Amino acid sequence: MTPQPLLAISGAVEGSIDEVVTRRLVRDAGGSLERVYGKGGKQMLRQRLRAYNQAAAHAPWVMVVDLDHDADCAPQFCHEWLPHPGQHMCFRVAVREIEAWLIADAENLARFLSVATKHMPGDPEALPDPKQTMVNLARHSRRRDIRDDMVPRPNSGRSIGPAYNSRLIEFVETNWRPEAAADRADSLRRCRERLRGLIVSWLDA
Repeated sequence: MTPQPLLAISGAVEGSIDEVVTRRLVRDAGGSLERVYGKGGKQMLRQRLRAYNQAAAHAPWVMVVDLDHDADCAPQFCHEWLPHPGQHMCFRVAVREIEAWLIADAENLARFLSVATKHMPGDPEALPDPKQTMVNLARHSRRRDIRDDMVPRPNSGRSIGPAYNSRLIEFVETNWRPEAAADRADSLRRCRERLRGLIVSWLDA
């Protein structure tokens, strides 16, 4: 029996880590992220949001944006950015950054970074700066290569290490469990539910 092809979905994200995370979530929901736009930061996404939303009137779209500190909560952020989402737009907000969704899979991330589980935050969505938390976790790594890749060099002027993105992409592709992380990250849980709903409604139409 020939397997049913996955539903092709277009997407827009801030950067490379967000793309890999979104691709994984779409696949888990029964879709395939075919075209990915943006990847040039948050302001680029906002500048092009109207065009993306118009496209979502005719085809399924997913857009994932970090909340950062642009609003007090995700609903407020959504109202300010996209008060009238297109019919087939899945517009989701990571609280407060996509790293929180990765930190939420505490057991696997601790193993991947080679750090003690006692260092893992209990409530990743309450972190003021999940990216900095991720870097600080890497500082505790028992593996020098993890520290060298993810922690910025002294006096480099950078906030992350030279291979920070590559390491997190590796984690998402090989070790991350979205179903487990969703238990500790409500914005991730809602994203997964909305993606499944989008795909089901499109296929049933």
